[in-house]
Amino acid sequence: MQPPKAADASDAGERPQGDSESSGAPRADGPTTSTTGHLAGSTLASAEAALTDRVSGDEPLLPARVHRPSDLMRLLIGVLAIAVLFSIAAFAQGTTTGLEDDISKGTEQAPDLLIKIAGLVSSIAVLLVPVAFAIERLIKRDGLRIADGVLAAVLAHGVTLATDLWVSRSAPGTIQDALTQPQTAGGLTDPVHGYLAPVIAYMTAVGMARRPRWRVVLWVVLLLDAFAMLVGGYTTPFSIILTVLIGWTVAYGTLYAVGSPNVRPTGQHLMAGLRHVGFRPVAAMRTEDATDHADQNDRGRRYLVTLEDGPPLDVTVVDREQQAQGFFYRAWRRLTLRGITQRRSIQSLRQALEQEALLAYAAIAAGANAPKLIATSELGPDAVMLVYEHIGGRTLDSMEDEEITDDLVRGTWRQVKALQSRRIAHRRLTGDALLVDRSGRAFVTDLRGGEIAAGDLVLRMDVAQLLTTLGLRVGAERSVAGALAVLGPDAVADCLPLLQPIALSRSTRATLRRIARERSQREREAVVEASQAAKQAKAQAAAEAAGETLTDHGTDHQAEQNAGTRTGPKADLKADHKAERKSLRTEKQAEKRAIDDALEEAREEDLLAQIRRQVLLIRPQAPVEPVRLERIKPRTLFSFIAGAIAAYFLISQVTQANFGVVVEQAEWGWVAAALGFSALSYVAAAMSLLGFVPERVPFRKTVQAQVAGSFVKIVAPAAIGGVALNTRFLQRAGVRPGLAVASVGASQLFGLGAHIMLLALFGYLTGTERTPDSLTPSRTVIAGLLTVAVLVLVVTAIPFLRKFVVTRVRSLFAGVVPRMLDVVQRPQKLLTGISGMLLLTGLFVLCLDASIRAFSGPGVPQLSYASIAVVFLAGNAIGSAAPTPGGMGAVEGALTLGLIAVGLPAEVAAPAVLLYRVMTLWLPVLPGWICFNQLTRKGEL
Repeated sequence: MQPPKAADASDAGERPQGDSESSGAPRADGPTTSTTGHLAGSTLASAEAALTDRVSGDEPLLPARVHRPSDLMRLLIGVLAIAVLFSIAAFAQGTTTGLEDDISKGTEQAPDLLIKIAGLVSSIAVLLVPVAFAIERLIKRDGLRIADGVLAAVLAHGVTLATDLWVSRSAPGTIQDALTQPQTAGGLTDPVHGYLAPVIAYMTAVGMARRPRWRVVLWVVLLLDAFAMLVGGYTTPFSIILTVLIGWTVAYGTLYAVGSPNVRPTGQHLMAGLRHVGFRPVAAMRTEDATDHADQNDRGRRYLVTLEDGPPLDVTVVDREQQAQGFFYRAWRRLTLRGITQRRSIQSLRQALEQEALLAYAAIAAGANAPKLIATSELGPDAVMLVYEHIGGRTLDSMEDEEITDDLVRGTWRQVKALQSRRIAHRRLTGDALLVDRSGRAFVTDLRGGEIAAGDLVLRMDVAQLLTTLGLRVGAERSVAGALAVLGPDAVADCLPLLQPIALSRSTRATLRRIARERSQREREAVVEASQAAKQAKAQAAAEAAGETLTDHGTDHQAEQNAGTRTGPKADLKADHKAERKSLRTEKQAEKRAIDDALEEAREEDLLAQIRRQVLLIRPQAPVEPVRLERIKPRTLFSFIAGAIAAYFLISQVTQANFGVVVEQAEWGWVAAALGFSALSYVAAAMSLLGFVPERVPFRKTVQAQVAGSFVKIVAPAAIGGVALNTRFLQRAGVRPGLAVASVGASQLFGLGAHIMLLALFGYLTGTERTPDSLTPSRTVIAGLLTVAVLVLVVTAIPFLRKFVVTRVRSLFAGVVPRMLDVVQRPQKLLTGISGMLLLTGLFVLCLDASIRAFSGPGVPQLSYASIAVVFLAGNAIGSAAPTPGGMGAVEGALTLGLIAVGLPAEVAAPAVLLYRVMTLWLPVLPGWICFNQLTRKGEL
């Protein structure tokens, strides 16, 4: 623990009213639970008044404003609801029309007097209610909330104006019909009510909906206003819903952006709360763990409280902000994992308090060593506190490795065995949740995230987690030995299928990743040292061989003169070259063996594999195949979303084209040309790769590997599948792993540079070709360059982004630059690589141009090669960044939009892009599959 930060009560002899029985220690009849109120009213007032002059506030200052995750969540929900509303209005025209007709028929019988009274009352109340609430808040000196409400109202008004402008001028007719009504005097009603949305945003931002009386008034006013406007024909149901959603969404967006006033309890509230439940505190010292784990953020603030008489207490304060931290991470885990996440989302504070109290009692009843809960209470409406008996000790994370004995390891396993005997899962058996007291006994703490009546899967996860936690500190052998001694071999063997990173805690996964990076770094250093030693030995051997050769030549020459015979110079030169090649092969083989030996010596088994090996020594037949815990992978989810968007876009484009006429008028000669350009692109791709590989690699096999890459692209993102396949191919061709990765990286790096330069060049030419008399580029090119410059300035100005980019670029250049220097020394190789890059781009541009010409009938404008090149380069960049296999969806959408933007009709652009993608993505799949299987059978992949 860090040095305490105290909130002291120098004179604690006075107690709150109504507390005349208990002393400073807890009551003898068990734990105290305060549920009679939120420490509000006279009790809290008297307690705080008694302590105001005697509680110092030198604990860490809380920020004046906090960004609540709940506000962000409501903002996202509001944006999603608006998107759904627009989708319904755009595609369900019959539903919107029928709803309006039903409401119109239902309100025809309403009396005119009632409609007028409702309209008058609602129009006045909509203005008076916010003003009345503002006056009430100002009287209570809560002007910050009013300022937040005014800001939200102004922003909502701006969003309302922008939405009205978009609906009236650019929105589809179905959306316009769903949100507006024709007026008798001509024109249409407003899609969004310009005064109602700001009022809703204001009332939401100031927190009016959280006060019961004001909430009732708010809903009555809104319903009256909606009724009056619907019956009067001034609006539509979708317009009212959109107005409410815009006001609500803008309010929470404003609150999250500027932050909400911090109402988290301070040390004074804590001292008052302790007095309220019968304790007599002297000092409350804030304790903070030395480690900062990502999955600890919702565990509350901890205090060590000293009493006037009696032992000290451990107090945990949990508020809504801390409880909501990590919500999106937990929600993502619930979405992507199969039944192993905690069965809770956002709980109320009372539910969280009751769950932790239940788990604390259940753990002790099971016979486990756990802190005893002796009191609970609510600290206002937004926080709770839990009071535990103090256990003097240290967490496992704060102990040195040498202090963790085998007895302590077995004692920790005994606590887990006691919990699991009653089907209690801890769910967070990390080093900070394991406490060791002064006598060496192990305690389990932080039971708040646990489960009662847990299933077998979750219980086995606890065993896997503790095996890893202890293995990180004492090694796999001692960790497994302790588990076997306490749980038995069967229980330990059952957890092996769950011994995988996804089933471990967030902090444990981060530690394993850090150790893996360090292990990889040590392996790289060993390879570099072995390579340098081999080169030095090679240079020394070459020098010695040169001296011996010179001596041998002199001796042979003298012998030949004495014998009167001499072989021809060509025969000598041929023999020397043959010997040199043989020696070079031998040296390369020796260097490769030395590097392989060094890599084998430096290679370390990861911790999870070590644990599996130790368990299999006892139970060889134990199942080790990992259980599939992921319901859906992130890449799959992103691919599904991108594919859905692309499918919608393509379908909307394809339905506008008459494919029967287009195919009938297609020129099949250009289709054949597109096929030829696509086939030649694999030769260019092989040239671009081999140009950055100084070693000798068969050209035909390289072309075959590039064809195989067309099959790999279907099952992996475009920027990943090709890189992995080329690296594997070079390794199988005899290139060392590090040099293979560097060669592929150099090729990719040069390709990126060439891509950017070509995009800038063709973009400039596209901007100037429309004004032949001037070399001034278009405004689009200038805007693009300025955007890039601004992004560069932003990255260099923000330390976090600058460090991120510099680290990635440095790691990239660390292996690529030496490889580039090797290539530069061989101009023929460099020329091959550059030619391959340019030829590859040119062939793809020609393939796209041929696809366009295949469907360009009479009257269709012909695009310049510069324009087509810009469209191709931009679409290819988007496809490389897309997480979908082969860039599916992203490339089609980008190319179609790009061609339409440069002047090609949509009925030609859509089939042209489809033909281009068939030639470059789908048609090569079968040849790629054949080549992939052939290379795999021969051991070349």
